[in-house]
Formats: sequence, structure tokens, C-alpha cells
Amino acid sequence: MDFVKQKLLAVLCALTTALVWGLMWYPFRVLAGNGFSSAATSLAVYAVAATLGVIVFREVFRRQFRLAPVLLPLTLLYGWCNFSYTWAVSEGQVMRILLLFYLSPLWTVLFSRLLLHERLSRAGGGVVLLSLLGCVIILYRPGVFDGALLHSRADWLALSGGMAFALGNVLSKRASSLPVPVKSASVWLGVAGFGLAALLWRGRLGAELALIDGSVLVLVLLLGVTLLATSIISMHGLSVLPATQVMTLMLMELVFAALSAYWLAGERMSVQEWCGGALIASASLLSGHMVGKPHNA
Repeated sequence: MDFVKQKLLAVLCALTTALVWGLMWYPFRVLAGNGFSSAATSLAVYAVAATLGVIVFREVFRRQFRLAPVLLPLTLLYGWCNFSYTWAVSEGQVMRILLLFYLSPLWTVLFSRLLLHERLSRAGGGVVLLSLLGCVIILYRPGVFDGALLHSRADWLALSGGMAFALGNVLSKRASSLPVPVKSASVWLGVAGFGLAALLWRGRLGAELALIDGSVLVLVLLLGVTLLATSIISMHGLSVLPATQVMTLMLMELVFAALSAYWLAGERMSVQEWCGGALIASASLLSGHMVGKPHNA
């Protein structure tokens, strides 16, 4: 009975994570509407998450933290992944952004082949084709013959963010000895770092920080706490449930995002985008079968 309760709790954790990320776009847009840029949002929100995370997991950091060489690329990759997501949803169509992010199984198998020498199974080849076909269907526009499928900055941000996420996951697999809180801290610090770098590059750090009033501060603090809590509960789900089940549950993020984008922003997906999205979602569901069994020596 205890195992059943533990598994039910893990399922609820995975669904809660999907719900949070399916709705996260909205407060980001609210902040953008108040003149708070995506760079400032990334810096402020993830600085809060990093500060609270170090406090909550201080014993883990004190006993197990070490400067492993893989931490720098993880910080850059996961940092760009979340920074690009924040930027993309502040100006692009929510579902389009998420679906381009969900191409990550395609990039994962390519990076796994290059870095981990994992062999692609026959079923994996079908998953890759599903992902590519879904991507082309979503991005294709009749009458466009210039060969460029990505026509907006938000599309490029989403696609590059998904690639960064996939490569980060592959490197994270190689660094399995690192504690999860340490890897999570690399995410928080990476996003805040990209936000800070962007503001310094634009010369907007002081001007953006001056926009923080009471309402913005409350929202930033709530988002920081929410991201930290989501990181913690998602750890539990991943530690109890099989990876394929977690992926299935996380696809609910697309449902939550589609409903919230419709109700809160009036965004509607075309039949073409629904068809492409169904192929990408199917590829994500089947991603656990992408890698073949290793040959016996």
C-alpha cells in the first residue's frame, strides 16, 4: 500500500510539473507587458530560485559540491534552454514554441550517438522521422519558396532551446555522480547569467531594475519560489516512475498550455499545427524505444 501511495504521489508530482510549465508562459507575458524584458525576468526570477535553492539544499552543497568540469557546459546549455524559452513565449505563439521544444527527442538521439555512442534502433528511426515530419508540417507555409522554414525570432529561440536541453540531458547522463541539487543550481545560475549578460550588453541593467515595483517584486518572488518547488517535486517523480511514464505525463504540459493559451490569450492552433503537434507528441511518447540494445562483446 505504501508503494501505491508513493507511486500516486510521484504521478501527481509529474502532473504538477507539467501544469506549472504549461502555465508559466502567462506570468512571463504579464511581466513583459509591464515593460520588464525577458532578460530582466530571467535574471530576477532565477536569482531568487538560486538563492532559495542554495539555502534549502545547503547541507547537500556543503558535503557534496565539487567543481566538476561538466558543470560549465551544463550551466551554459540549461541556462540558454530556459532563457530562450522565457524570451520565446514573451513574443511568440505559446503552442508553437512548446512544440518546437518537444523536438528534443530528435536532438537527444543525435547527441547520444555522437557523445555516448548509443546505437539508434529501428523503432528509433521511425521516431526521428515522426519528429522531423511534425516539425516540417508545423513550420511549412504555402507559397513560401525561399527555403527558410523558421521566419520569426521566437521560432529560432524555441528550436535552439530544445537543442540545448537535449545536449544538456546527454551531458547530465554522463555526469550521473553529481547530486541533483547541484545540477539544478547550474540551471538557475545559467539562466540568471544569460539574463545579466543580455542586460549588460544592451546597457539596460539599471533601467530594467528601476522598473521593479511592489507588484513586479511579488510576482518575481512567487515565480522564483514556484520554480524551486517544481524542481524539487519533479525530482521525486523522476526518482520513482519509469522514464517513459514520466514523458507520457509531461506531455500534459501541451494540453495545459493549449487550454491556457486559448482562454488567456485567445490563441488558436490551425489544423496544420494540430497535425504536426500530434506527430511530435507521438514521437515523444515513443522516445524510450529510440536506442537499441548494445551488442555483446
